[in-house]
Amino acid sequence: MKIRVIGAGLAGCEAAWQVARAGVEVELWEMKPQKYSPAHHSPGFAELICSNSLKAERVDSAAGLLKEEMRRLDSLLMQCADLCRVPAGGALAVDRHAFSAAVTKAIRGNPLIQICNEEVTELPTDGIHVVATGPLTSDALAGQIAALCGGCLSFFDAAAPIVTAESLGLDRIFAASRYGKGEDDAYLNCPMNKEEYERFYEALVHAERAPIHDFDVADPKVYEGCMPIEVMAQRGPDTIRFGPLKPVGLRDPATGHRPWAVVQLRREDREGTLYNLVGFQTNLKFGEQKRVFGLIPGLEQAEFVRYGVMHRNTFLNSPMVLNSDFSLRSHPNLFFAGQITGVEGYMESAASGIMAGRNAVRRLQGKHTITLPPETMIGALSRYVQDGGDSDFQPMGANFGVIPPIVPHIRDKRSRYAAFSERSLQSLDAFLKHI
Repeated sequence: MKIRVIGAGLAGCEAAWQVARAGVEVELWEMKPQKYSPAHHSPGFAELICSNSLKAERVDSAAGLLKEEMRRLDSLLMQCADLCRVPAGGALAVDRHAFSAAVTKAIRGNPLIQICNEEVTELPTDGIHVVATGPLTSDALAGQIAALCGGCLSFFDAAAPIVTAESLGLDRIFAASRYGKGEDDAYLNCPMNKEEYERFYEALVHAERAPIHDFDVADPKVYEGCMPIEVMAQRGPDTIRFGPLKPVGLRDPATGHRPWAVVQLRREDREGTLYNLVGFQTNLKFGEQKRVFGLIPGLEQAEFVRYGVMHRNTFLNSPMVLNSDFSLRSHPNLFFAGQITGVEGYMESAASGIMAGRNAVRRLQGKHTITLPPETMIGALSRYVQDGGDSDFQPMGANFGVIPPIVPHIRDKRSRYAAFSERSLQSLDAFLKHI
């Protein structure tokens, strides 16, 4: 019996490779070159769009740890990336054309992988399948997925930044819900006086923005419905102070008075290790986000695990519909992989493809599917997909904030990250030996 993989991007190629590696035949469906998405131009597989950088190489970084875990899982994309690397300091960067060519050659040269160059417009109802169609999934298939998932599908990513709890200046921040309603630890509040607000406001309205492509925001009503904080601010000095930064119902315990303005942080995960900036959807360049949002009291040293983004991005509200093995709860033989699951980044997408491919094989063989240990980066991201806040789910890339903390806490960041990585790889090796 064959397993069908839909989409030959990074996640789809990795999923197909993992299935074939297990000795199982694969049908890999890819609509290129008959049809291209607005962002794709090459007929090759695993096409890199925005950048040729695969982020940090150091194993004691979140991105480096992720790649090392992938190597230990026999990742095709890591093999090709190592062959096609170009000088990039401490990062792993590749010649994007050589990288795509290497992946394409390996996939086409595998006798267990059959390539089908045709657009898939309907989800299969029989057999075992992996859907890896990416953030620009074609309209017809996206409609099918939305119907199958009860509408739990987003078509536009307007996300606020996410910061680590441990990097916050808690001497300036207080925990409280408006008017004392709800649990006090649900929100952290960054109070501003008039001078602090005006300094922040001026920096915000004059900050440099990232370009918006036509296909990112084809419908202006979509853009209006999730307005960037910097666009809202340009409507007048008090617009955001009476909007997402309104201080009503809050009293700063340090002063005993209501602040001039308040930036609220909402818990992003159950453990309270990550917080997002409420109402701060933004299209500022990443460096500008760090500079401008660093003017908010308590965020001066904030560590951003995800910057705000605004672009076309088809992704599932995964905590509502997916298991941590990347299977659909309502249809266990249907697996998803890549950015459509809510992981963000080239290697994160590929890593989800590894797990979806391996679990599709295990389902076919009648074995229990697996999720890697929570101490691993891949395991932590898999669990984030399953329970990363279903009310306001935002895609997430590799970061140490999603991994269970080291106890006792290690104050030095570099040493702490090294400890995270050492624990992760030991856990992964023990898990792989066990299965």
